[in-house]
Amino acid sequence: MAGLKTRHAASITQASADVLNRLEAHPAFRQAHTVLIYHSLPDEVNTHDFIRKWSEHKQILLPAVTGDDLELRRYTGLHDLKKGAYGIEEPVGEPFTDYTSIDLAIVPGVAFDARGNRLGRGKGYYDRLLPRLPSTYKIGICFPFQLLEEVPAEAQDVRMDEVIF
Repeated sequence: MAGLKTRHAASITQASADVLNRLEAHPAFRQAHTVLIYHSLPDEVNTHDFIRKWSEHKQILLPAVTGDDLELRRYTGLHDLKKGAYGIEEPVGEPFTDYTSIDLAIVPGVAFDARGNRLGRGKGYYDRLLPRLPSTYKIGICFPFQLLEEVPAEAQDVRMDEVIF
């Protein structure tokens, strides 16, 4: 069983690297100065090293759960992260509220479809955040098995401009 877990972890690591390599090459990412991304959970595309790497070149924002909303905060290094809601490491510090300056939002999801519809974890955090970013280019990232033919969506749901898998 330990060998299977090791192979699974290695395949997730490689799949994450493949997705993030495609993201790095994307013109929207290359041109972006301020990037909203997420600090990944174990079943998501692993963004931890990516965040550390790119924080030296771009302003990186991470969400922090505050009540029923996501508050955005600047990533300033590992020393300023603490476990927040759901065991996700979140930055401490002042809220970032200049939403119009965010060039790119990199968004997680349980599943996406080719039209950019996103299925989240059911708490609605991103459903409440994304409408505040109307002019921000939005890229959903996921593993290939998370891209479905169709994801249920309602009229008010904000679609991704693109999905990278």
